[in-house]
Amino acid sequence: MTEGQSSITQRQKADNFRALHTRTEPFIIANPWDAGSARILEGMGFEALATSSGAFAGTMGRRDGKVGRDEALDHARAIVDAVDAPVSADFENGFGDDQEFIAETVTLAAETGLVGCSIEDATGDPSAPLYEFDVAVARIASAVQAARAVGFNFTLTARTEGLLRNTLDVDGVIKRLQAFEAAGADVLMAPGLPDLEAVKAVCAAVSKPVNFMAGMPGKSFSVAALASVGVQRISLATSLYRAALTGLIDAAREVKEQGEFGYVETSVSTPEVSRYMKGD
Repeated sequence: MTEGQSSITQRQKADNFRALHTRTEPFIIANPWDAGSARILEGMGFEALATSSGAFAGTMGRRDGKVGRDEALDHARAIVDAVDAPVSADFENGFGDDQEFIAETVTLAAETGLVGCSIEDATGDPSAPLYEFDVAVARIASAVQAARAVGFNFTLTARTEGLLRNTLDVDGVIKRLQAFEAAGADVLMAPGLPDLEAVKAVCAAVSKPVNFMAGMPGKSFSVAALASVGVQRISLATSLYRAALTGLIDAAREVKEQGEFGYVETSVSTPEVSRYMKGD
């Protein structure tokens, strides 16, 4: 990174983001799907934001996992440019298998203005959903090495998809997270933990901050409950995006099926939305 005002600003954001992980109480990292939703969430007081691969894919009319690296970087840049809050990114498996490619993804993430990103161990291949253990660990180690080289506190989150892909039990997830921690990951994540006891077991098994992914049916718990078992960061995944789409579908059904417009009376007003947006 070259020195300058933008570099200093990014470094300060990165330091602020890292500091959030050291609080005694967990913080919520909200997941916008475009620049407008990012500005609203920042305006509501969320201290950090993160992209959601699934939500972004949905805005493009695609399924999760069907977005390329350049598209994800452009999307992240739009959100970074829209807000002052630190922004991390869901970069799936780094958009490639090769370790050098993963390292390059992390470097490009930092150059985009991001202060962190997550890299997961899902291959995208249904016949072999997860990278083999040693390969998965080596990929995280490569990502960590790239993160350490950017010149500021870039936060690398290592994520195992074993529970979501039905390939690992909680013990298997813990084994991977411990290996990711040993490889240098700053934050650890395992979506799909079935209950609070499993969350507690994961948090107790590692020393780095654990991110819990809320917004999954049957898998969400209160902030207080998550704090009680050691969670330090809570992300919202696609849940806010799906909530927005729920409003869209309900309103459209009312118009299409009933010929009524009652949703207008309960919708946020244009002036209220405009207060969050930039103006010339």
